[in-house]
Amino acid sequence: MMLLQLLLSAAFIPLYTARVIGGQEATLGSRPYMAYVRIGSTGSCGGFLIQEDVVLTAAHCNCNLGNIYVYLGVQDFMKPGQNWQRIQARRWVQHPDFNNENFNNDIMLLKLWHSAELTEWVVPIPLPEANHHVSPGSECSVAGWGRTGVNTTTDRLQEAEQEVVADSLCKERYRHYDPTTMLCAGSPHTKKSAFQGDSGGPLVCDGVVQGIISNGDPGGQPPSIYTRISKFIPWISETLQKLS
Repeated sequence: MMLLQLLLSAAFIPLYTARVIGGQEATLGSRPYMAYVRIGSTGSCGGFLIQEDVVLTAAHCNCNLGNIYVYLGVQDFMKPGQNWQRIQARRWVQHPDFNNENFNNDIMLLKLWHSAELTEWVVPIPLPEANHHVSPGSECSVAGWGRTGVNTTTDRLQEAEQEVVADSLCKERYRHYDPTTMLCAGSPHTKKSAFQGDSGGPLVCDGVVQGIISNGDPGGQPPSIYTRISKFIPWISETLQKLS
C-alpha cells in the first residue's frame, strides 16, 4: 500500500504507514479491537475501538486530507468479507495541546456516525486506569497492516512483541522524549519494531491498551515512542461526554 509518509527530522519520524518489523501474522480474529483508519484517498493510520462509536488514534494522523473512514473486523485486505464494517467518522478531536514538532500529546478521538455492530470480530479494548504506570520489562505487543520490511509488503494483519523499556533509553535516543506523556517500548537487543508500523495503533499489555504508536527511529531501530494513554484518561472522559 502506498501510504503518506512524513520525514520530520533526522532524529525521528512519525510511524505513519502500516509496517510491523520482525513480527508474524496475527491469529484470525485475535485482535477484534483493531481499526484501519483511511484518511482521504491517500493517507492511512491504525487505531483501535474503545467503545461502540469511538476509535482512538494518533493526533498526527489528522492531515486534513478529506473524510476519515474506519474499517473494523478486517484481517486480510485482499479478502473482503461479511465481517468487515466501514463507518465514516463524524467528528475527530485532537488533543488541544498536540505539538506536531515534538509529537507531545499525540492522541486523537474519532467519533463515528453510528455505532459499530459488536461481534466476535469487532470488540472494544479496555483503557487503563488514570496515571497507571507500566513497569519496564512488561511484555506487550503491537499490530498493523502493510509492509513487513523495506521491500516487503503484506495486506494481512501483522503483530510483534514489544517490551516496555526504561525511559532513559528513549531519553538518550530522542531529545524530545517526555516520560510524563510518552511511553518507551521495544528492546534495542531485538529487531522487532513498530517501524512505520501504523501510527495510531495500540500497544497492548495484558489485554489493556497502554500506548498509541507515535514516532521513532527512521531506520526502524527500537525503542520507539508511544503516547502514554493513562496520562490522558481525564481528557478522554471529558471529551467523550462532550461528544455524546
